[in-house]
Amino acid sequence: MNSWNRKHRNILYALVGIIIIGIVASGMLLFGDDDASTITSIEKEGNETNAAIAAKTQPVETAKETNESELTLAKLIELYGNQPLIDAHNHGASRPNYDSLIKRWSDYGIDRIVLFGAVSEPSAVTTDETAWKAYQAYPDVVIPFFSGIDLHDSGSLETVREKLERGYFGIGEIAAASSHSPVLANVPWKTEHPMDGFLPQIYELCAAYKAPLLLHIDPPNGMVIDKLEEALTAYPDTTFIFAHANAFNSPDNVRRLLADHPNLYADFYAGFTAFNEGSTNSLEDFVEVIREFPDRFLLSTDSGFGLRNDRLAIEAMYRLIHLLDDEQLARQIAYDNLDALIKEQPATKTQLQLIEKLDRTDLLPEDTAQLTKIEAGLILLGR
Repeated sequence: MNSWNRKHRNILYALVGIIIIGIVASGMLLFGDDDASTITSIEKEGNETNAAIAAKTQPVETAKETNESELTLAKLIELYGNQPLIDAHNHGASRPNYDSLIKRWSDYGIDRIVLFGAVSEPSAVTTDETAWKAYQAYPDVVIPFFSGIDLHDSGSLETVREKLERGYFGIGEIAAASSHSPVLANVPWKTEHPMDGFLPQIYELCAAYKAPLLLHIDPPNGMVIDKLEEALTAYPDTTFIFAHANAFNSPDNVRRLLADHPNLYADFYAGFTAFNEGSTNSLEDFVEVIREFPDRFLLSTDSGFGLRNDRLAIEAMYRLIHLLDDEQLARQIAYDNLDALIKEQPATKTQLQLIEKLDRTDLLPEDTAQLTKIEAGLILLGR
């Protein structure tokens, strides 16, 4: 009998224990408990994260449908890497190993580069030659420009003539005016404004060779811009490129200059507007101006000047292409406009003479006036 009572008493205690645990658990659910709510929150966040991951792994049908948060450089290259792209302003000739740069540019989807190095100072003479060597090694990629000319020395005119005759495709970047730039404000070969020194005679030479000039001008207002407009009006057959025209400048100012001067192009340094803390505009602010003047914008990295690295400058170019949402317009500013400025340059007398000396006249057209500088250069390089 006692054994039976002990047995049933233990069963009763177990039942009471179960009831008590149930009451405590009910209290947690009814009145809340930190641990319980934390678990619920974690489960909720986990479900949301899983949903987000699932959403991101869904195929993206069009670039337009891609969320802004997903636009990493890798994603942008995936979307637009097949878009022909010229970097219209690159100081890579100042770096010791341009071979590795060529590979990096290719990896980032950049097809061609306007290459030079230092600006309006003696060291630019050396970097100009580096740009030329890079062109000789990679003529399908490198478009050599030069800037190693003393703009106050009459001898600069002969230097300009010799380099354009040899096969360089343009002048620049040169400091036509600078009082704010920490790099160019004190370079010895700069001018005070775009009509100073021997710049007017250089403009005439550039017109004769159909070679553009990439001009650094800061600040982008006041007297120096008045002088730029004077030059644009006085030399209508010369092609001027306003370097990083969007830097510390407004869309309205760029619009006005382009509207008033058909021989002016805007080098658009997208990285400045997108990522430099000094920018007061967004890329979106310039989209309508680009649409108004689709044949006068060039896209560039300026070698990532003022940014943490040049990858950001490349990313910004692709971000602008994404914003334009217009394949034809994107191709124009990313490639065609600069390509046209290079292709329209005729072969020089020096190039034709060298072709004759190499006994390669069989490669010349019947009318040598139709031969372009690009074509002559490739013949001379055995391509």
